[in-house]
Amino acid sequence: MSAKLENALGTTYINDQTIATIAGMCALDCYGIVGMTAKGAKDGFAQLLGRDNVARGISVTTKDNDIIIELFVILEYGISIQAVAENIIDNVKYYVEKYTGLKVSCVNVTVESIRA
Repeated sequence: MSAKLENALGTTYINDQTIATIAGMCALDCYGIVGMTAKGAKDGFAQLLGRDNVARGISVTTKDNDIIIELFVILEYGISIQAVAENIIDNVKYYVEKYTGLKVSCVNVTVESIRA
């Protein structure tokens, strides 16, 4: 699925994968995050994804140009999970809205693992 922006000059379609990449890059810039992991890591094994695969750790759903983003992250040991999650949510929401012009209705953060 993709989001659609229309104006007098034409129509712009933004792919969900593009939105996921924007969200992932913004999340990785947040303090306390080690990286992204594949969606729903099995058996407690969370594989750290590199910057080039960051979109694999994100699920984007677009309905009527409202965006729902789910991030699966690995955090640094000793950091407040709540504080880091709130920072990720705020940054991702702000930058996705800024770069795409679309409304982000929900950002969910799932902490898959903690790394030292």
